[in-house]
Amino acid sequence: IEMLFPPPPPPPLNLLLWLPVMGCDGCPGEGEGTAGPDVPNLSSEGWTSGQKNPPDVYEKLGTPQGLWTGGEMANPVRSACCVVLAAVVVVYAQRHSQPDSHIQYERVGADVTMKCGSMDWDAAVTWTANGTRDMDESHLNGSYLILKNVDLSQSGQYSCYEGSSWHLKYQTYLRVGTPPKEPVLMCRSNNYPKGFYCSWHLPTPTYIPNYFNISVIHGTKDMVCEKDATPKNRCHIRYLQLFSTVKYKVTLTVTNALGKNFTTLTFDEFAIVKPDPPESVVAKPVPNNPRRLEVSWQNPSSWPDPESFPLKFFLRYRPLILDQWQHVELSDGTSHTITDAYAGKEYIIQVAAKDNDIGTWSDWSVAVHATPWTEEPKHLTTEAQITETTSASTSSFMAPPTTKICDKGAMVGSGAMAVCWTAGLVVAAYSILFI
Repeated sequence: IEMLFPPPPPPPLNLLLWLPVMGCDGCPGEGEGTAGPDVPNLSSEGWTSGQKNPPDVYEKLGTPQGLWTGGEMANPVRSACCVVLAAVVVVYAQRHSQPDSHIQYERVGADVTMKCGSMDWDAAVTWTANGTRDMDESHLNGSYLILKNVDLSQSGQYSCYEGSSWHLKYQTYLRVGTPPKEPVLMCRSNNYPKGFYCSWHLPTPTYIPNYFNISVIHGTKDMVCEKDATPKNRCHIRYLQLFSTVKYKVTLTVTNALGKNFTTLTFDEFAIVKPDPPESVVAKPVPNNPRRLEVSWQNPSSWPDPESFPLKFFLRYRPLILDQWQHVELSDGTSHTITDAYAGKEYIIQVAAKDNDIGTWSDWSVAVHATPWTEEPKHLTTEAQITETTSASTSSFMAPPTTKICDKGAMVGSGAMAVCWTAGLVVAAYSILFI
């Protein structure tokens, strides 16, 4: 049996306690139907040594109380019970014994060797990758599995079976990845003067788990960087002393199974002050002013004390048809009127913020769009209005009162006829102009 099954872990305490109760041969307290003097409590109900046949034992065995004790059992029945118990112990050991397994990390491009646990080199074994038999003989060196120049696609679970019996002997989970490169670390105070936060990330993925450790030192004092719930790669530090000229030193170390790397930042308290962008930016036209836009915004909600630490603002705007921005810096207030907008052109507008004395400008706010006010054109909308207007224009034409229409009878000679025709042409041209 020891050759087929490795030594199992010890059976549970309850199983050991049942042996004397059932009265097997060679068991302590045989024939007495009681637990041995050194057996501890069986349950929370307080079964102590010396108590005969506890009620829960009868319930589990389905035997009426008082009808079954170790002294009353016949020897054949007792022997059969011991055989059953031995079988239970073997099954328990089989179910709770697992093959050797572990995780193996390897670099991209490396040659990988996997052993079949404690099996000899010349043992007959079969390897599988992710549950499929796709490992040909070229990958085997005796019982060892050899993978050349591994890549990310070869990560997975590899299993080794003994001979043709397919008895699982060993499992390994291969994780192919890379050691970490120097991490990117950034520290910033967006809620001055409460404190600052540091965030980090790797420039390239490693494809395996990474572990980060950050330390913050102010002069000679270690400071606590409290981890944020979200985002996960961020922690914050509370200022213990304001307006300090002593520099802060932050060191971030990243480690994984294939290597480690680190980076360090050293800075003054004032250098990392950078507010969040202004919020609730609104731009709207000014009625009856075709070249004006009214812009308003609010202080960033993360800035804790704008009265004691006021912000100044930077406004930029441009029409969509142009690429060049126009800028206005404002020392106070949270609104501004643009007075040089192009009439009827849509504008894009953004605002940034900065502490009046220290730090750097925030990122730009979310862009908003607006178009200056334009007068509504007056259009003719009905056919009746168009007909009425045309008739009025035509009938309103009358010959000037000082103009005399040519009378052929009053004219004598060819010269008079020429004057008559000339006057007619003038009257006709004049009427065409008014039509």
